[in-house]
Amino acid sequence: MCILSAFHHLQAVQFPGQRLADFELTRKFGAMKNRIIGYDLARSLALFGMVLVNFKIVMGAADNGPPWLVNLTGLLDGRAAATFVVLAGIGISLLSAHARKSNDPKAIAQIRSSLLRRAFFLFVVGLLYTPLWPADILHFYGVYIAIAAFLLTSSIRKLSILGLLVVVSFVPMFLVFNYEQEWNWKILEYAGFWTPLGMLRNLFFNGFHPVIPWLAFLLVGMILGRFDMSDQVIRRRIFSVGVMVALAAEGISWLLIDGLSTGESLTNQEAIAAIFGTKCLPPMPLYVLAGAGAASAIIAASVSIGIRYEKSRWIRPLVATGQLALTLYVAHVVVGMGTLEALDRLENQTLAFSALASAVFFAVSVAFAYSWRKRCKRGPIEMVMRYLTDTRKAPR
Repeated sequence: MCILSAFHHLQAVQFPGQRLADFELTRKFGAMKNRIIGYDLARSLALFGMVLVNFKIVMGAADNGPPWLVNLTGLLDGRAAATFVVLAGIGISLLSAHARKSNDPKAIAQIRSSLLRRAFFLFVVGLLYTPLWPADILHFYGVYIAIAAFLLTSSIRKLSILGLLVVVSFVPMFLVFNYEQEWNWKILEYAGFWTPLGMLRNLFFNGFHPVIPWLAFLLVGMILGRFDMSDQVIRRRIFSVGVMVALAAEGISWLLIDGLSTGESLTNQEAIAAIFGTKCLPPMPLYVLAGAGAASAIIAASVSIGIRYEKSRWIRPLVATGQLALTLYVAHVVVGMGTLEALDRLENQTLAFSALASAVFFAVSVAFAYSWRKRCKRGPIEMVMRYLTDTRKAPR
């Protein structure tokens, strides 16, 4: 998988080990002690993208607008969520940086235990959230993080090989098994989700964000988290590689679909588009390449912006929004969609209105997050997760 192997030549430049406490903001946005705020900025942008995608789907507005807007918002499908997962992988590498570099078995075990607790928390919360929001990603996150907990000391080479295997494995699975099993695509409902076999199939194969191949996004993030993103040269290389991989994937996809579809029946054209397309359902290799490349470029660009404008007042609300991403992710369904439903504007809407509603919700989220972070270090759900899952003493 070229997005993984392309970063391999950067392996000699590693992220310097730092104590976990070095990555915390001060209580009232004071000095940022070695924290790369660009990651929080990228997380806030990914949140806006995810809200925009989810709102347009629920409101039935995906194709109900001018072509330019349909194409523009279509670029975010599967990319915003992929960026979130890549950022989670980066966070895991940063969290374990000091323990990994010092090769401290006790510290590594403590971090692994904390990650497994977080994974369990997210999995349970996600399952509880699923009846309200069937497209939930949190329970998938739980599985990704649980697997990553056992890969903390793996080399970039091993992470790359595993990522390649995960991506490639989906292809024979797609060809052998029935990807559409249990699905009602008209209403995006998965009939057998609450059965053991159905849940297993959904988690690892044909859910919204299946472990195979979505785990590859987390592995890309774990690789990126090993590099010194404060280095401008490293950021430029990652940005360039990300853009080239994303454009190459999209270009190859277009050429293959256009060439192979000529003269074929509508059914065959749909099958060709599914196999060689870059849509997130089904998540074929070209989609993973496009999503991972775009996420890497966005994150590198966000880090550069964060470094350049670290002391600017305008960036602080966006940074705060990224730090409350978990809380706001839940709120975009409970509060955002709940409000739209109360106003009878949740179905059969235009894409323009959907985009406007997304922008309004994001603006309110930014204001809330900035206000909240002036008083509390973490968001409401983030505080609960930290209290329930973290070990009592941080590794030193």
